[in-house]
Amino acid sequence: MGIWTDAFVAPAEPHLLSRKDFGRLVVDLARERVVRTPWALIAGELCVNASLNWGSVSGQARWDGAPVGSVLRSEEIPEDFRDPDADPPPWGPSHEKARLLGRGERILDVLPALNSAPYGDEDVAVVFDHLDFTHRAIRNHVYFEDHRTMLVCFALARPQNRPLSTNDCGPAGGPTLPVRTCIVHTFKHAMEDGVVPPIADIATRYFGPALVSGETWG
Repeated sequence: MGIWTDAFVAPAEPHLLSRKDFGRLVVDLARERVVRTPWALIAGELCVNASLNWGSVSGQARWDGAPVGSVLRSEEIPEDFRDPDADPPPWGPSHEKARLLGRGERILDVLPALNSAPYGDEDVAVVFDHLDFTHRAIRNHVYFEDHRTMLVCFALARPQNRPLSTNDCGPAGGPTLPVRTCIVHTFKHAMEDGVVPPIADIATRYFGPALVSGETWG
């Protein structure tokens, strides 16, 4: 048993990394054994609060095996049944539509794919298969090896608000942080609180020392 949690880390200000630095961030996560490939690159209209494993287009890119060039959509409620007063994500539904621009096993192959992406004009994300449990600090932080622990790096065209601590099945509200570049991963059990140390190390390298982290669960 256990409750799935999506954890994020982001700069204190909603800063968008340069395309070059975003590519370096993504490569470092794989080279330093924080994540395992394959990777997938998506671009379009993304929601940073969409539950990674449950219904997001990031999850579709990870789990569904769609071919490159596919258009991925979150499940849409028919217009006649939509609630105009629905809560924002993560408490309400996320509406996403993105193209699968590329996927691969070799991490350096993500760089030419990123160079062709509409970076800064559309939301862009690189999706990794799961955390790398050959890294001792990952093993020590996350309770047991689970290949459902996908990780996504977001580079958003415009700021989106990410809750700092909330049950996404509970009432909407609480403090939020506007983000543009951030790292989000999911897990079910953890031995330690706070950001996974090797993720924090790489995030500090690219986001600066003023990091903010948070979690949604439910």
